[in-house]
Amino acid sequence: MRLATLPEGDQRVQAKQRRGDFRYVSVQTGEQPLTRYQGVLQCRYGYGRAAETVNQGDTGQDFAAVRMNGNVCNFVLCDGVGMSYLGDFAARFLGNSLLDWLETTSVPSAEGIEKLLQDLTIPASEQLEKLQPLDNSPLLLREVLMEKRSRGSQAMYVCGQIILSGASRRSRVWIAWQGDSRIRLWRNGQEQSATFQKYCRTNERWSTREGSVGGKPHIFEAKMSGSENVRLQLYTDGLNDLDAIQAYIPDEHIQVLLDSRHTGGLEDDAAFIELEW
Repeated sequence: MRLATLPEGDQRVQAKQRRGDFRYVSVQTGEQPLTRYQGVLQCRYGYGRAAETVNQGDTGQDFAAVRMNGNVCNFVLCDGVGMSYLGDFAARFLGNSLLDWLETTSVPSAEGIEKLLQDLTIPASEQLEKLQPLDNSPLLLREVLMEKRSRGSQAMYVCGQIILSGASRRSRVWIAWQGDSRIRLWRNGQEQSATFQKYCRTNERWSTREGSVGGKPHIFEAKMSGSENVRLQLYTDGLNDLDAIQAYIPDEHIQVLLDSRHTGGLEDDAAFIELEW
């Protein structure tokens, strides 16, 4: 069973931590054992590819990242749509773009992210055209791929920002999402995830061709008191076994689900982020 703890000063390819600064970015070509980081906020994160993807040596369709700088934490979780053209690209491109936007935006808003999602279609489409030239592909395969490419690459997403207010530990939370990735929130041990579950919709996503698909981004905003213990959990549908579990889950149990040896490996890619403060 693989578990890891990231203490002060440990340097990794996927996760880097400096004084007051922590960054984790998933690597879509490999697995990330469940790892715990303790800073201003506590973070647990892990990543696993589906068994079929691993066996074929393919890239995972999910993408996850966390950036902490001082009292600000930005995060993103993306699930590339497998039936679209190169869904792994959409997840990676969108995830990095959302993180950059959160880091450079003073106050994230519904209007701001709607504009961003539309503006990203141009550079994303340009990169997609260059990513996999089809000239040397067999004619029949080329026609199929060109048809898929014409519809664009797609990904579901969750992104957000947590800001802590100094010694008082009051916090402000902002989350935006489209799709069926899970968002679960506990306040003082009581789960309050009804809003997220109500708008967990498989027909909603972002497309390199159209921008937002299936409607506009859903937005959650809240201010938490300094006396509250808050836990925010995000994961893609490869970890849907977590859906029915409300209790806190130890690291080793989450790792068992990421390994999924009881089923011969994951049936779908899985990305996991949990933040607690």
